[in-house]
Amino acid sequence: MPNIKSAVKRVKTSEKRRLQNASQRSALRTSVKTFETAAASQNVESAKEALIAASKKLDKAVTKGLIHKNAAARKKSRLAKQFNSLQG
Repeated sequence: MPNIKSAVKRVKTSEKRRLQNASQRSALRTSVKTFETAAASQNVESAKEALIAASKKLDKAVTKGLIHKNAAARKKSRLAKQFNSLQG
């Protein structure tokens, strides 16, 4: 445990951020899985809603610095491709 006051504060804030990031990353993964299950069940309407929600979460994760923008773009592209194959 640190002795310096600023280091003590830094430990507290970094732990708080770690928990926040873990929560947001978990919610992101859940939204992507929700889309994948909807797509697997061939339900176009629920898949479309889930795709929009997952895309929104991916974009928000980029702005928060949770994931890299290219990683988000790649995941969104793959989800859109999966959705398009479902429609066609």
